[in-house]
Amino acid sequence: MAQVKFVSLLVLVLLACLVMSSFGDDYVQDACSVTRYRDLCVHSLASFSNTAKRSPSKWARAGVSVTIREVKGVARYLAALRRGRHKIALSDCVECFQDTLDNLHRSLGVLRKLSVTEFSSQVGDVTTWVSAALTDEDTCLDEFQEQKGKRVRGLINRVTNVTYMTSNALALVNRLATTGPECLLSN
Repeated sequence: MAQVKFVSLLVLVLLACLVMSSFGDDYVQDACSVTRYRDLCVHSLASFSNTAKRSPSKWARAGVSVTIREVKGVARYLAALRRGRHKIALSDCVECFQDTLDNLHRSLGVLRKLSVTEFSSQVGDVTTWVSAALTDEDTCLDEFQEQKGKRVRGLINRVTNVTYMTSNALALVNRLATTGPECLLSN
């Protein structure tokens, strides 16, 4: 009898976990529905589902946060390559990525302190800065469009992936902008 109760309890716990995880999937799927690179969005933001739920401001913060993490990794990669061939192009890319990080950090700082009264101005600034970050990344890519080689292809792939993440973050910020300051009242 005790085993039956234990097994029943175990089944209930497993079912509860499955239901909760499917709700989390719904949250991230909904948030990422506005992005161009949905699979990447879902993969990179899935861990935020239970925290962000249906909050556009939390999804925008999450999008910018994961983008910062990826940009830092690519910036380190670029800095390490700077000693090899393509020194000038790599130096330009490192500078572009530093500007990208500055803009994304500035954006995250504002997203953490959104207010109902300053919402339009704040989100306008964040949109401008995330757009500028995307432009900086594209500028880095432009440096290597005519270059060939395995290392260059790897670099282009890494930078391109970051541009996709930044594009997704911008889409999440744009969704926040369209929901208006009312979304802050329900957080």
